[in-house]
Amino acid sequence: MKKETFLEHLKPLINTDCGSYQPEGVGKIADMLTDKYTALGWHVTRKHLHDEVGPGLLITNRENPDHYDVMLIGHIDTVFPAGTAAARPFKVEGNRAYGPGVADMKNGVVAMYAALSELEPAVRDKLSIAVLHNPDEEISSIHSEPWILEEAKKAAYVLVCESARADGSLVNRRKGSATFGLHFHGIASHAGNDPEKGRSAVVEMAHWILELGKHNDYANGTSLTIGLVKGGSASNVVPEYAEATLDLRFWDNNKFDEIKALLNKLAAKPFVDGVKVEVRVQAKKPAMVMNAGTEKLMHFVEAAGKKIGLPITWQAVGGGSDANVTSAHGIPSLDGFGPIGACFHSDKEYLEIDSIEQRVALLKATIEEIAAA
Repeated sequence: MKKETFLEHLKPLINTDCGSYQPEGVGKIADMLTDKYTALGWHVTRKHLHDEVGPGLLITNRENPDHYDVMLIGHIDTVFPAGTAAARPFKVEGNRAYGPGVADMKNGVVAMYAALSELEPAVRDKLSIAVLHNPDEEISSIHSEPWILEEAKKAAYVLVCESARADGSLVNRRKGSATFGLHFHGIASHAGNDPEKGRSAVVEMAHWILELGKHNDYANGTSLTIGLVKGGSASNVVPEYAEATLDLRFWDNNKFDEIKALLNKLAAKPFVDGVKVEVRVQAKKPAMVMNAGTEKLMHFVEAAGKKIGLPITWQAVGGGSDANVTSAHGIPSLDGFGPIGACFHSDKEYLEIDSIEQRVALLKATIEEIAAA
């Protein structure tokens, strides 16, 4: 697909607000994609996952298949609030396109369609192909993960089409992640008249922040980040309540259980007498790991790159994607098959326009290599 045509398909997706908790907007994206694939003669099934998020789409080239030779995955939600699309709509400046979700990951969504629409009929008909679009990846696929696994377990290979890295690398490993809500319940008292009768939830939280910092192991890829804190009701009141959000990242999937056990141990014996602590797991995503099937899939990709004259490089990254979910269950999975993009989740997010045609060609050639095998 020519880059000009690609951008025409991309523009309306960018100019539609579709945050994870904006089901109407995500539904509009699903409608646009349904029209595109239906016009190709593919079969589209709409999936209701939860009232607070939009629909998912399962798109197949065969009717009611019981297996997939390859599955392409791409989420259709963004992190941006309502009104962002109007405030900074799709625009092109030089070799870059800008707009909310242009790299994370509307470019990958269009790349999937572009590659599949250009497959030779002989290749398309030889394979059972599935496309899965989920509406909640930016909130850790909390509603779609069971559905993703249900469908991905039918697949021989999974290609996730998040953006290629800024240097063009594809992704073969991603850190696992978890989000914990830490809730501290103290005893309020007047800060002037009887402060000694109070039990400060904020002081307890401060102890936790310092203690958890001791368990960072950056050399081995484990990080514990307190990114959000809140507590207290007034400056002259010993705080009765505080809360913090802990972001955990890891390469070793055993780290989740290890850190969860640490949190429960700390909660069982608070630093401040009289304070109670609740630990809640808000989200969890395992690390994206490699296996023999992944290495075989990497060979297909490298052969495809050689076929189109594109050197393939691989990168392990800290951020998660739905490839974490599929790979952790033994399904050979690779990521980064969208065009090159960067500055995700910011107003500087961009797509490298000159990467479009070559990256669509790589995805198409990889599917062809799978068919040839």
